[in-house]
Amino acid sequence: MLTRVVELGAHDHVENTHGRRVRLYSEDVVAGAFGNRYATDYYEGYLPTGTEAHLLTAGGVVGRVASAHARRREPTVLEVLGLLADRSGRPLSLDDYAMAPPVPAQPELGTFVVVGSSMGAGKTTTASALARGWSDAGLRVGAGKATGSGSGKDRWMYQDAGAAEIVDFLDFGMASTFGYPPQRLRATMIGIRDALVARGASVVVLEIADGLLQEETRGLAAGLTGFADGVVLAVADALSAVAGVGIMADLGAPVRVVSGLVTASPLASREAAAATGLAVLSPAELIAGGALELLSAAAVPA
Repeated sequence: MLTRVVELGAHDHVENTHGRRVRLYSEDVVAGAFGNRYATDYYEGYLPTGTEAHLLTAGGVVGRVASAHARRREPTVLEVLGLLADRSGRPLSLDDYAMAPPVPAQPELGTFVVVGSSMGAGKTTTASALARGWSDAGLRVGAGKATGSGSGKDRWMYQDAGAAEIVDFLDFGMASTFGYPPQRLRATMIGIRDALVARGASVVVLEIADGLLQEETRGLAAGLTGFADGVVLAVADALSAVAGVGIMADLGAPVRVVSGLVTASPLASREAAAATGLAVLSPAELIAGGALELLSAAAVPA
């Protein structure tokens, strides 16, 4: 849709088609896409029902904020001017540009999935560290994000880390995945892997957004057995590591490595390792050899 900026708030920039952050001003006209958002440390937002809406992400997802974290500013207020349409007058949708389902394929060296205890636990940093460790070893890495809200930030992090191929949920026609049926999200996760393999990736890392208590995340995590060759859990503290490892075990998808924000504290890392019995590796340690060790461990049944 097309919107007009009424009042600037938390998002005073928006990404353009090249990913550059563009400064917003009052009365600017912005093209975006309707969507929901689930972000425990930012906004909970849903599709708007009238002409007033909010900018939910810097990537241009537009909705209506229902709740916000206490440290966040009020959202940027938008006026919905109308829907963008094709030459026949039919409203446009990202679904119109979704890639066709690729041919099923398995990467030669495996598929590894990063899940987290919560938003901000270090999932993208962990996934990027895996990509960097493998690319430093000369492997052709495919990286993708299976769920989340549209923004270029994560894609650029994967690219900067050395991922040769990147595919995410946006490529499958969704501006934001919150609220989509589980079957579509599952098909999207599988499709991302297949597309990365079709483009030549020999090893794949996929990130699932949000935390394990989020419905869509938990649903996808429950289907990782038989899909993922290894799961890496990103957590913020040792207690989250214990809870996350337990949840994943109950879902039948054992965690092989713990990483994330917890590794900023050596003491917390030792707590997590002692409580879970798992290796707790920082992003730097994953880059320096942990990512390759994970490949070797995946060849041995858990």
